[in-house]
Amino acid sequence: MNAAIENKTFYGRDFLTLLDYKPNEIEALLRNALEIKQNKAQYADALKGQSLGMIFENASTRTRVSFEVGMTQLGGHALFLSPRDMQIGRGEPVKDTANVLSRYVDAIMIRTNSHELVCELAEHASVPVINALTDAYHPCQAMADLLTIYEHKKVLKGLKLAYVGDGNNVAHSLLAAGAKVGMDVSIATPVGYEVDKDIFEKAKKAAEETGATLIQTNDAKEAVKDADVIYTDVWASMGYEQEQDERMKQFNEYQVNTELAALAKDDFIFLHCLPAHRGEEVSADIIDGTHSVVYDQAENRLHAQKAILLALLTNS
Repeated sequence: MNAAIENKTFYGRDFLTLLDYKPNEIEALLRNALEIKQNKAQYADALKGQSLGMIFENASTRTRVSFEVGMTQLGGHALFLSPRDMQIGRGEPVKDTANVLSRYVDAIMIRTNSHELVCELAEHASVPVINALTDAYHPCQAMADLLTIYEHKKVLKGLKLAYVGDGNNVAHSLLAAGAKVGMDVSIATPVGYEVDKDIFEKAKKAAEETGATLIQTNDAKEAVKDADVIYTDVWASMGYEQEQDERMKQFNEYQVNTELAALAKDDFIFLHCLPAHRGEEVSADIIDGTHSVVYDQAENRLHAQKAILLALLTNS
């Protein structure tokens, strides 16, 4: 196990946004994810006897399966908790839920619309709280993204990642990830759909330490030019489905297709956090083409999250 985890720099901490972690800590988590991925059997009992409570306010495929399987592969146990089946769904204060769950489980993972709710949960819980997606951040996805990019490019610092689409939680976490590892990130969105200004400024501040360049633009071609990585997400994220028709019009010029991708480097890789809508944010020939590594990316949710769980739940 790598030195950073042996030195107890992670034990008991929350994992709410990558902006809370130092560059060397993120690099340590990535190294450990690679180690776990390559030596699965060695970690089969690492979390024996420990339990993860998983609160889901939204539907999930990759998040639920990867966390549940991850805990199983580490020798622990995961419990699926729906607000429909919990008292928090009937108005119980977050403080009470946090304190009670802390008496039962060793960590809490939550996927919800409100980042403020996650922060409140973490404030009152005495066990680590892991953000598995909020309206502001998607840090576990970003860790899987970094792991995938590193596996294919063998480096992170100095690369250019172009994100084209909605300035959403995924875009925010990519900005944070790039800032922390020294990877340049260019975000291209339609007017009115830019990333949150406060989050962008926080990421830019973090980038001063690593030298990463972060850009927000409305020009997709400018963003993609000479990119090593092209990334997109659905145009109407969860919670914005009612805006689908309007967004189809506004985002029409922001599809990642062969014409746009031709501006990137010849050996670019394509990422998408999935689920994808072929023919909308990405053309089928791109997501199903030779540059696409979206299934490697999806698999790496498992390995990145196992590294996070192991780091937060073990102190040796």
